[in-house]
Amino acid sequence: MDKGYELNRWLCVTALFMASLNLRPVVSSIAPVLGSIQHDLGLSGAVSSLLVSIPVLCMGILAPFSVKSSERLGIERVITLSLILIGGSSLLHVFIHSASWLVFTTLLSGIGIAMMGPLLSGFIKKHMADRAPSMIAIYSMALALGAALGSSLTSPLYGRFHSWQMSLSFWAIPVVLALPLWLNMLKQLPSRSKLSSTVSFGKSVERPWHKRKAWILSVQFGMLSIVFYSLLAWLPLILLGAGATKLHAGLMVTMFALIQVPSGIVVQQLLKKHRSRRNWLIISSMMQAAGLLLIFFSTYLWFAVFICGLGSGMLFALLNLLPVEMTSSSEEATSWAAMTQCIGFLIGASGPLLMGYLHDRMGHFNEGILVMVFISVAMGILSLTMGSKKET
Repeated sequence: MDKGYELNRWLCVTALFMASLNLRPVVSSIAPVLGSIQHDLGLSGAVSSLLVSIPVLCMGILAPFSVKSSERLGIERVITLSLILIGGSSLLHVFIHSASWLVFTTLLSGIGIAMMGPLLSGFIKKHMADRAPSMIAIYSMALALGAALGSSLTSPLYGRFHSWQMSLSFWAIPVVLALPLWLNMLKQLPSRSKLSSTVSFGKSVERPWHKRKAWILSVQFGMLSIVFYSLLAWLPLILLGAGATKLHAGLMVTMFALIQVPSGIVVQQLLKKHRSRRNWLIISSMMQAAGLLLIFFSTYLWFAVFICGLGSGMLFALLNLLPVEMTSSSEEATSWAAMTQCIGFLIGASGPLLMGYLHDRMGHFNEGILVMVFISVAMGILSLTMGSKKET
């Protein structure tokens, strides 16, 4: 393998990591300052949930359009434009002084995230198909790290700036770091690779909408999204309601996010020992359900958050790996990813809204936690019908 190719490959890996890093901070940074936002703008719990649900809805509704955009502009260029939109909308947070402006900037961020998300699977299939499990692990790690940074650093930033607007705007910085990498990558990719970004997508690609496994993956992705985004929005308050102190709740939320960072690597190593994707899907679902059940009973909260976060991270890595493994081209992988994210995120957007509604009605999160336990168990049951061509 020549040195030029190695340079391009390492540049692709780094660019993939930095781009993926920007898909979650915009959403995960909301929860740590949600109380201040509610106080300053006078928002109810249900309306506050929109700040998490809007990006998730965008990811669902706009996922198919990202495929169409890539047909015209190419995967790499659409990701670049998406990064610019995410960074620009983050900077606009500085000027927020009304609920409508906050919703508008959140919508812009959601559009950028939605356009970029499905294309990363196609990017991996196109440039690094021979190392798909490890690349998905890096992709999952970057997403988890982005979520962890957003949830753990926003509160200290708020303490430093005394402004939730400035704290949210801070998350334009990772975009500024990622953009030069993508622009450099576009220059150094072989010309035939650039052409395939725009030309090969014009060919007829078999759509996954009539495939049973694609629908199973989509529903599972939706179930995971309901639980993940509900916890992303409400876990601090859930833990406070379970008896944790404010300090411990904050530390546990950070642990929930951080434990998901190495989960992709954990999955990669586990698959080397036991190749059945289906079995690991079932185990991960049960881990998530067990953690939620312990939170419901307000017992062993640290352990509960640990296994819930690890299970959630493993599920995410597995559900992103399967579309890449089950397809034969970058175009098909992107199409599968767009379908799973379209349906999955549309389902998942209901999670934070449902949790906020139940809390407003009941005054606590008990019913919402039980719903998430049921969903996690249902994921495990649905996994019994799931498999892959690499399963033993």
